[in-house]
Amino acid sequence: MQYQELFYQENTQIRERYDLAAERIAQMGQETVVQEPYRDFFVSMSRFMGLVGDLALMQMRDQLETMSLEELKEWNRKLYLDILPENYDHSYGNPDYAAQRLGKELGPLLSAFYAQLRGCIVFAYECRLTDITILGETLIEIYNRFEEEVPTKESIRDILYWFFSDYTDVTLTYRIREQLDPSLTFARDLVMDSDLTDLRYLYRFGEYVSDNELRIAEFLNSLPEETIGNMARTFTEGYRKGFAVMGRDLSKKRTVGIRYELGFERMIREAVRQFGEMGLEAVLYRAAVWSVTQTPGRKVGYHSGSVNRQYDYDHRYDQAIYLDKAFKDRKLGVLKTAYEQYKKEAADYAGPAVAETFGREGFQPVNRVHAYTLSPKQQELSIALSNESMQVVNRYIPGDETSFTIIAFPVPEVGADFPGIFADTIRINTLDYELYLGIQQRLIEILDQADQVHITGRGANQTDIRVSLHRLEDVTRQTNFENCVADVNIPVGEVFTSPVLSGTTGLLHVGKVYLGNIQFRDLKIRFRDGMVEDYSCGNFPDPEEGRILVRQEILKNHDTLPLGEFAIGTNTAAYEMAERYGIMDRLPILIAEKTGPHFAVGDTCYSWSEDSPVYNPDGREVIARDNEISILRREDAGRAYFGCHTDITIPYSELGDIAAVCPDGRERFLVRAGRFVAEGTEVLNEALERMG
Repeated sequence: MQYQELFYQENTQIRERYDLAAERIAQMGQETVVQEPYRDFFVSMSRFMGLVGDLALMQMRDQLETMSLEELKEWNRKLYLDILPENYDHSYGNPDYAAQRLGKELGPLLSAFYAQLRGCIVFAYECRLTDITILGETLIEIYNRFEEEVPTKESIRDILYWFFSDYTDVTLTYRIREQLDPSLTFARDLVMDSDLTDLRYLYRFGEYVSDNELRIAEFLNSLPEETIGNMARTFTEGYRKGFAVMGRDLSKKRTVGIRYELGFERMIREAVRQFGEMGLEAVLYRAAVWSVTQTPGRKVGYHSGSVNRQYDYDHRYDQAIYLDKAFKDRKLGVLKTAYEQYKKEAADYAGPAVAETFGREGFQPVNRVHAYTLSPKQQELSIALSNESMQVVNRYIPGDETSFTIIAFPVPEVGADFPGIFADTIRINTLDYELYLGIQQRLIEILDQADQVHITGRGANQTDIRVSLHRLEDVTRQTNFENCVADVNIPVGEVFTSPVLSGTTGLLHVGKVYLGNIQFRDLKIRFRDGMVEDYSCGNFPDPEEGRILVRQEILKNHDTLPLGEFAIGTNTAAYEMAERYGIMDRLPILIAEKTGPHFAVGDTCYSWSEDSPVYNPDGREVIARDNEISILRREDAGRAYFGCHTDITIPYSELGDIAAVCPDGRERFLVRAGRFVAEGTEVLNEALERMG
């Protein structure tokens, strides 16, 4: 394997340490010096690392290439068996089970370390012996503490703290490299060189392979080459148009980062080829494996569907073990050094191209008693680290020199109508650009006469909020709303703005909405002068648990966030499709935001590039790129940005009115009782009327 050659020298240098660690870990499984119940934990770890060692050896000898599909399936099952939902109640990966078996002080620590140790699976597939070695040596160090007597919680936490801190220069530096360096070709080689009709290739990535990945790969294999080409072309052209619309020079860039979910390799292969025609070399990088490089609740990079979403949820804040000011400062220092080391690759990077999926059943998390959470002080440190990290990244990859694109497709778990939903998704991803451009221009013409927009719900929806708009000095040259068609955000269908915070006040209410991996029920967020004042959801019987969920997943642990965006979605065709198939609650934000008005809490759409002019196709400049918070970047970027932007959509079925409120108090209605009424926009109602 060509990729192995990149690590040949490094693996040769580490091999003696690797072999010694593997031998000692194997002995752990046979020894009786550690008392129960801890001995059972270390026997399990020894058994797991034995599997990893066998796997790494087979990969380095290219033996996996000769295995049958059934043999590869069995290996995949063995590697992930422990944390599958049906086994999770008795897994050391479950912090509550670990606490029950190993004690509430040591159990959660050992569970968190086990979650990190499981990263050895992908390290074995990628032939990264250094990563396996440092994890194995840490396992041995922990084991040694248990050989004579049960250690204290503090002593084990210290081992883990210094492990994560000391090796940040290895783990974080590699993370920066793998996102920027096209010479790291592990995934790209699999995508471009495999026989994609032979589904054995899916098992070569090292990710968990479920029925979804197998079925989507089979389905894409059944599609005509023309369809695959069109899917990829929509994706890559959206990327190109993003640079054109924002007036940025794509010719100066050399690489594009591709993020996608396993199973879509046939489309991704064609996209890589098409990007090549644009002069861009594709970098395919895995979602982060190391705790210190992960983003809670998000997978950034290629990945499979989750092996167990509860497991992911339980370990999303394992950084609580080591996050303190010293670690924050060390991570920032390593980040700066890493970007300086790869500054040429950073300068060549054009931005991400993201292919998302949707259709999985809604996930209702359980808050485990012994899962780690961040303390208030750690939440502050996490926010500060995010803000300061973004400043470093923006220095080497300026936001006003890059772009992106995002597209989404369903997975088979969406139900028996999957083929129809997939075909309809392709249709809504390729709706008439010019038609929507004109319709949305009519909405903008009315909105630009207003100083506020008043949005209300209907039926059980209690939304009643007024959104303040910037003052336009010259409406012939300026506008508040960007006319968004199919470029960076596919499909077409929204006009959006960064509101004025002062005067933006009221209640946002949604009966059911899917945000990230979690379905929120009866979500309510109250704003005062553009800032989140209060919030709740109905996911748990205990209202306080609902507040905690909203704070963690929507506010990203901030005390409050500004309303960074207000938009009106116009893609009624997408809404009709979702209602016809009964999948409205499974749509990704990318599509859902086009199916009604949406409100984004967090940064504006223009964060880190507010000073770059943006123009609509009619030539008018979009002047609403800042708000009272983002403008603080001129004094202190740490106070201006939050590192998050979460869209929350009111579906047409819950929507009452949208009215542009003019300075003299007149209301000009764009939507009444969930139907478009502005002249020239009535065609959008055709899809809604077909629903009856």
